Amino acid sequence: METIFFVADETSRLDDLLRKKLPPYFGGDVPVSNSKIRRLIVAGAVFSDGMQRRIPAYTVKKGSRIEVKIDRGKFFYEKQNDDISFELSKQSILYEDDFLIIVDKPDRFLTEPTVAGNRGNMYDAVIAWLWKENPSLRNKPYAGIMHRLDRTTSGVLLFTKQRSVNARIHELFESGAVEKTYRALAAKPLVPPDAQFSVESRIGKLGGSGMWGEVKDGQGRFARTDFTVLGECVRNGKKLLKIEARPITGRTHQIRIHLASSGMPIFGDERYGGEKAERLFLHAYSISFAHPVSGDMLTVRAKLPDEF
Repeated sequence: METIFFVADETSRLDDLLRKKLPPYFGGDVPVSNSKIRRLIVAGAVFSDGMQRRIPAYTVKKGSRIEVKIDRGKFFYEKQNDDISFELSKQSILYEDDFLIIVDKPDRFLTEPTVAGNRGNMYDAVIAWLWKENPSLRNKPYAGIMHRLDRTTSGVLLFTKQRSVNARIHELFESGAVEKTYRALAAKPLVPPDAQFSVESRIGKLGGSGMWGEVKDGQGRFARTDFTVLGECVRNGKKLLKIEARPITGRTHQIRIHLASSGMPIFGDERYGGEKAERLFLHAYSISFAHPVSGDMLTVRAKLPDEF
């Protein structure tokens, strides 16, 4: 880890300033992409006049003293596609009836097909399972994607088997009547958090980088996550906190961003400043909602992976 200092020679956005000032420190001919700059800022590695700045669009005044803490190896690391091969089996089906199928998605496996269409994903795995179980079907089975998990997040994932229940499930999600809990291993901060705490912010896309983060000035969408500290543990020599997260809203990367902005990035979440690990230590542990047909309360859990 090294620290780079310089003084802003003009008033500008923080990300624009770093894009201009950092290349000379790396020999001038080393490309520094917009996404890397924004990731550096969101991770909390940039300071202006001694204050940590996590907003790429923050306005830096001329004469401000800028401090950047950077690990060159991590900064220039390019993550490769490490998708796993996976075939759905009974062991990974957490609940199934005539209307719903709830599965335990492994980490490093997509929820749905990409534009390229050549990567394994849970939607295709569910379709393959339904067809295998009903080989007499003439047409492709139906599976409705009701919510999504990041590729690197494991755990509970809900699909519908009939279009007739989609509207009701969508209504439950929109009204906040679906309760989801996650488990995470997060960096232990210097100042311990309260046993229970909440984070509220507005989350939106940060320019054209593909990164998501906390935004201000009325941009983005409101997000809230309630957290409970369940204890401590040591993983790969790192002291970590065991965290339960209950997202009240459902924004992209919400839990990851809220823990990172609290100084507790998830172990393995290099995108948001976490330590490198064998996986992203975030797991969708349970989902609870009223069954769209019977109305009975349904709670489904996916046990924690062994590595947790």
